[in-house]
Amino acid sequence: MKVLLLNGSSNRQGCTYTALTEIAKTLENEGIETEIFQIGNKPIRDCIGCGSCRQNDGQCVFKEDDVDLFIEKAKEADGFIFGSPVYYAHPSGRVLCFLDRAFFAGKKNFEYKPAAAIVSARRAGTTASIDAITKHITINNMPVVSSNYWNMVHGNTPDEVRQDKEGMQVMRNLAKNMAWILKCIEAGKNTGIEKPQPEEKIWTNFIRE
Repeated sequence: MKVLLLNGSSNRQGCTYTALTEIAKTLENEGIETEIFQIGNKPIRDCIGCGSCRQNDGQCVFKEDDVDLFIEKAKEADGFIFGSPVYYAHPSGRVLCFLDRAFFAGKKNFEYKPAAAIVSARRAGTTASIDAITKHITINNMPVVSSNYWNMVHGNTPDEVRQDKEGMQVMRNLAKNMAWILKCIEAGKNTGIEKPQPEEKIWTNFIRE
């Protein structure tokens, strides 16, 4: 079993990375393989809703960044942690553009796999940022993994984040809960329990002639 962790910060080893590393270490101790995927500092396009991915085997038409690589890695992942710093009381614009395109193009690689959002902030905007990222999870039949508090750490530097003892404990508890859910899903598969079969999507528009 493997969990793919997305560092949605352009700072490769900053505060968000510090929180993700604590999660990864705990998952590894639980026997779960991990990989931290760096969003990096290259420009990231937003989704323009062109729909080309539907004729392109779930790959995004834009090739200048690593969205398609993340979609490919998602095929083999069993769970996900999406991490972001908080900017202006919301997730980084980079991670939202990245996730919009990854989920729109690679939807099938994420469905029915457990996931969680985590954020790092100096002070405020954390719960709104978690909510924004979690909407990607809850639109795609993905079980949401929780902890014993909202999934956030506070600090302006990695050292300050490590001093947030409660926040780091939240990350460890989140990892343990992710490992437990993954093992439960695996045990269910081994006894013949398969993922739900969704109904055909019903589209309802709210404007009538």
